[in-house]
This record gives sequence, structure tokens and C-alpha cells, in this order.
Amino acid sequence: MTQFTSLTSTYKLSNGVEIPCIGFGTWQSADGEEAYNAVFAALKSGYRHIDTATAYGNEESVGRAINDFLKESGVPRSELFITTKLWNPDHGYESCQKAIDLSLQKLGLDYLDLYLIHWPNPLKFRSEWQLKNAESWKAMEEAYEAGKLRSIGVSNFCERHLEELMKTAKIAPMVNQIKVCPGQPQQALADYSRKMNMVVEAYSPLGTGGIFTSSEMQALAAKYNRTIAQICVRWSLQMGCLPLPKSVKAERITENAQVFDFELDAADCQKIAELTGLDIKPARNPDEAPF
Repeated sequence: MTQFTSLTSTYKLSNGVEIPCIGFGTWQSADGEEAYNAVFAALKSGYRHIDTATAYGNEESVGRAINDFLKESGVPRSELFITTKLWNPDHGYESCQKAIDLSLQKLGLDYLDLYLIHWPNPLKFRSEWQLKNAESWKAMEEAYEAGKLRSIGVSNFCERHLEELMKTAKIAPMVNQIKVCPGQPQQALADYSRKMNMVVEAYSPLGTGGIFTSSEMQALAAKYNRTIAQICVRWSLQMGCLPLPKSVKAERITENAQVFDFELDAADCQKIAELTGLDIKPARNPDEAPF
């Protein structure tokens, strides 16, 4: 995807909002100094897109890092893109309204750049997930129209969940955040999401660490004189996705975004997509998630 030249290069969402082409992920970053230091390091090294979620339990630390960075750097809030997500117990119209306000409070922000329904079929609402998604989406549409949210979308939604949502939605989702990593391109779902004019965000682009023992990936890293993580992030971009790499080490955080001065061969992209035998858990079926 040669149109991207830096961390501030953007995709354009269906409503015209621009979203930086790489986001910094915070899943499994512990609340407190770990999450704070990681986010601050990411912002300091040039990331302008931060992804968190209520379920991660670190919104307060993430928000503290964002606000301290803004004060220290003088970078305007408008240059940052901050995402969080609706957690499963909070599905429903009023519950979602409260969840949005609580996330804003914890993050210390006046608005969010993107708000996502985290999972389409929570265990708590398994017999009425269609209704609860519709109610949640209505609350999100109203918050969007009120200026609390600059864009709205979904996460872990498959075709069937999107079809149900669109039966009642007035505003189409702008993003679908799904697991995309080597050996798991989820090509059909990604293509379907793009046909609905959604940007596809790739969470766990490094396979939550399971990719680093792959001899095939080690060989590709040697071929391109890059780290395996850089190969993964570059592959995700060339697959047309928006990757969300995560690390808590400052040097890795910087390194993971240094992917704009090389390009993978088409054959190598295909090879990465078709890798097998990796120590990476498969993408979860959202209708069977035990939470």
C-alpha cells in the first residue's frame, strides 16, 4: 500500500473522518504504569492513533498518558485519534449511553474519535443479541450526532451480525476491527466489510507473539533485513488493513512502526497469508465466546 508514507498517513472513513493508518494497541497492557508508559512512548515516537477498550481495564491510565502528552508536547487534541469499545455487559440503549459517558470520563476526553461494539453476541444477551446490538447502535448514533463520537463501528462482527445490524441502523458502521495476522487473513470477512465501506482494522497483527517462532517468518525477516514484527505490520498494510501492533517496550514500539521504506513481494504476502502450523490461536467464533 504505497500511498502510506508515515504514521500520520490516513485512511478516510465513509463519513470523511481521517484515521491514521497504524494504531497503537493496548490489549493486555496492565492498568497503571505499564499502560501509561507504553502509550506515552507510542505518542512520543509518532503514533497518533491509540486503541483501547473498557474490557482492557486500562482506560484511566491510557487517558492519563494521552493528556500528559498533549500538555507536554503542545500537539493539539485534533491530531490524535482515540478509540475505545462497548463491553459486553453494557449492551442496550441506556447501558450504552452510560458506558460512553464513563469511558469519556475515564479517558479524560471531551469526545472519542471512534467507538466500537466490541463483540456482537455477548453471553449475557445470547438469546436477544440482535435487539441489544440495535439498541446499543441507536445510542451510539445519537452520541455521534451529538458530537461525543466522531465515528462509530464494530469489532468481531461477521457477515451475519452486520446484516442484522443494518436492518435497523440509520448510520452504517465505519470500521470493523477483526483479528488479522499471518495465517489468518480472514479475507472473505475483510472483503465483505470493505464492500460495506468499512475500514478493516487488524488486531493482534503480531499473533500475540506466537509468530516469532515461525521459521518461515524468520526467513522473510532475514530476506528483507527487518524484524518479524515489521514484516507483520507491513503485510497487514499491504493486505489493505489498519494494523494495531502492541508492545510495552519503548524500543519495540518505535521499531514496529518503521515500515514505510520497504515493500513485500506479492508472492511473500501470499505466503504469509497461507502460513500453517503457527503458535497462534484462531480467531474466535463470536457466537461461541464464553463472555
